[in-house]
Amino acid sequence: MTLDFLKTETASGVILASAALLALLLANSPWADSYFAFIRHEIPIQIGAFHEVKPVDRWIKDGLMAIFFFVVGLEIKHEILRGELSSPRRLALPVLAAIGGIVTPSAVYLLINAGSAGSPQGWPTPVATDIAFALAALAMAGPRLPASLRIFLLTLAIADDLGAVALIAILFTSDVNLYALGGAAASIGLMALMSQWKSAPYLFYAACFALAWAFCLKSGVNTSLAGVAAAMTVPIEPRKPGHEGPLKHFMESLHPYVAYLILPLFAFAAAGFSFAGLSLSTLLSPIPLGVALGLFLGKQLGVFGFSALAIWLKLARRPTGAKWLELYGVSLLCGIGFTMSLFIGGLAFDPHDGLAQTQVRMGVITGSILSTLAGMAVLAYAQRLRGDEV
Repeated sequence: MTLDFLKTETASGVILASAALLALLLANSPWADSYFAFIRHEIPIQIGAFHEVKPVDRWIKDGLMAIFFFVVGLEIKHEILRGELSSPRRLALPVLAAIGGIVTPSAVYLLINAGSAGSPQGWPTPVATDIAFALAALAMAGPRLPASLRIFLLTLAIADDLGAVALIAILFTSDVNLYALGGAAASIGLMALMSQWKSAPYLFYAACFALAWAFCLKSGVNTSLAGVAAAMTVPIEPRKPGHEGPLKHFMESLHPYVAYLILPLFAFAAAGFSFAGLSLSTLLSPIPLGVALGLFLGKQLGVFGFSALAIWLKLARRPTGAKWLELYGVSLLCGIGFTMSLFIGGLAFDPHDGLAQTQVRMGVITGSILSTLAGMAVLAYAQRLRGDEV
C-alpha cells in the first residue's frame, strides 16, 4: 500500500503545481474578474434543518478539505498501527525531524514578526510539509536514490500533519456552540460503536461522517478535526480473513479523489492572487517574509539539524543507504508547505483581510518554490555523485 501511496502522491504533486500555476495565471489575466467571481460565488446548501451559504472557496476549505483530513487521519492511524510509526526504532528519526520542522520555522517567523509592524499570529503557517509536492520533487530529482529517503520523507510529513492538526485544534477554535459540538461528538461516538459491528454498511460510516461534519461546521470548530476524529474510529482489522479492512478500503477508495480532485481544487481556489499593486517591498514585509523564510530556512535547519543531533546522540539512525548530502536535500524539500500552509495561513488571518491573505499566499508560494528548486538541485547533484562512484 505504501508504494501505491507514493505513486499517487508523486503524480498528484504535478497536478497540484499545474492547478496553482493556472490560478496565478488567471488571477493576472484578462479573465481575472471571472476567476475571482467563480471562487467568491456564494452557493446555498439546505438539507432539512441544515442551511449554510458560503462562497466556492469556503465550501472547498470547510467541506471538501474535511474529506482530505479524513484521509490524512486514516493514513496517520495506519502508520501508527501497522506502518513506519509503529516501530520505535524507525519512528525516532522522522518524528524528531518533524518536531524540528515545526519549532524552527515558527521561531524564524516570530523573529521576523517580533516588531510592532509584525503579525505574530501567523507563526503556524510555515510548519507543515506538502506530501504530494515533496514526493513529486524527490521522484523527479533523485529517482535512483535509496528508497529509505522516500519512506523517511513520507513518515516525517505524516508526523508533520499530525502536529498541524493539533495546532488547528488548539489555535483556531473559538465561539464554540456546545450543542452543535455535542452533536458532532455523538456522531463520532456512533462511528466508534459501528466499529464493533463487523457487517456495518459503509454507507452508515458516510452518513455519520456527514452528520459529524455538519455539526462541526455549526459548532465553530474547524471541520478538519471532524475528518481526523472520524478517521480514528474506522477499524483496521479485516471483516473476514483474507479481505481488506474498512480503513484500507476507505484509504484506497478516497485517496485518488483527494489527490487528483480535492487538493487541485483547493490549490486552484487558494493560490490565485493578483500582482496588481504589489511590489518587492510587499514581499519583504513581515508576513510574506516570515512565511517564506520560515519554510525555506526554518524547515531545512529544523529538519536537518534535529536529524543530525538525533543521529549524533545515537537516538536514531540515518535512513538505510542514505548519505548526509541526500538527507540534507530531503530536508530542503520539507520546506514545500504548499497545501497545508495555505490552509493554516488562511485560518491564521481574518478571511476579510485581503492584503494579509495575499501576503500569506506570496510567502507560501515563494518559500515553497525556493525549497523545491534548492532541494531538487542538491538531490540531483547527490545522485550524480553516486553515478560517478560506480
